[in-house]
Amino acid sequence: MYDLAVGAALSDTARGRPRAGNAGVEESMSSSEISQPVETKRGFSAAKATVDAALRVGGLFAAVIAVALVFVIINPNFANPNLAVSVLRAMSSVAIMAMGLTLVIVVGEIDLSFGAMYGLAANTLAVTWILMGVSVYAAIPITIVLAIVVGLFNGFLVTSFKIPSFIVTLGSYNLLYGLSLWVTNTSTFNPNYPPPGGEVAPGELNFFIGLTQNIGKYSLSVEIFWMLGIAVVVGFLLHRSLFGFRLMAIGGNPEAGRLARLPVKRYKILAFILCSVLAAMAGMLDFSFIQTSQPDIGLSQTFPVFAAVIIGGASLSGGKGTIVGTLGGALLLAELQIGLALLSPGPHVQQIFLGAVTIGAVALDLFLTKLRKSRAS
Repeated sequence: MYDLAVGAALSDTARGRPRAGNAGVEESMSSSEISQPVETKRGFSAAKATVDAALRVGGLFAAVIAVALVFVIINPNFANPNLAVSVLRAMSSVAIMAMGLTLVIVVGEIDLSFGAMYGLAANTLAVTWILMGVSVYAAIPITIVLAIVVGLFNGFLVTSFKIPSFIVTLGSYNLLYGLSLWVTNTSTFNPNYPPPGGEVAPGELNFFIGLTQNIGKYSLSVEIFWMLGIAVVVGFLLHRSLFGFRLMAIGGNPEAGRLARLPVKRYKILAFILCSVLAAMAGMLDFSFIQTSQPDIGLSQTFPVFAAVIIGGASLSGGKGTIVGTLGGALLLAELQIGLALLSPGPHVQQIFLGAVTIGAVALDLFLTKLRKSRAS
């Protein structure tokens, strides 16, 4: 009733006529009193969104535990701690790329080029370091700069020419893959066995391998700690900074963001840059772990990364997504991958299961979105 009274009073005032029996109400009512119901609604909506996200993430990790228990019942070897380490290692590069993709999806765009960027980063590092003789300490920053240029290229085309991000990044995917074929001349590189004319200093090789070496009793790859460190940084950016708040606002309602004079173009470009940089980091870390680079490396990562983000609760319509959820999605996929490989049902079963889980996650997101809209109306 209070909202209706205030709304009617403001409406009549705008028409230039005071409401009968309420002369002076407009004058005595402070702006803070008028804004209280609005602020209350905003606070309620924010709290409800937080609860919804917490429930979804909680359900996701409950599914991770349930799947693990099923695998343990079927095959007790799945309870081996070394297998758990394998799951964490398997999810690392997917999770790093998925966190970058989460930022792009949260801001309401799509990036399909991260898999090719992953491969181009590994191959660029291999060629500049192993073949051209550039120090690895310089080759790594050069590769990061290349990733920044690619992200800037994608973001600029999307924001300046209004080309759909799906089209831009699909084109970039093929462009980057073509560049990988060109810079490598379709060759495979291993820093332990440089090609004729190439040379790798032992100290640089030890440094590079050490980026992802196994440590501890259970041979934990350092790449797992890279993943966790990146998760802390990106999680802070998305959930505890003005940058993340604005990403969510722009993705949730781009027009409102423009009316609020938010730098929509700048934030979208930054999201694309971060996505490319994280893909490049994942590519270089996997190159360090596998110690082999080839032209088509990373192309098969596109679907698992997308699946991790969607399963983790990010909405393709923008404005919603969490880093914890993305990590949970990557963990669930790695668990399914390792578990199904242990049961040996065949690679076709893994692909069918992955596709079914992803379709189910998208269907659930669409259902929940429609449900929220119907309740709001």
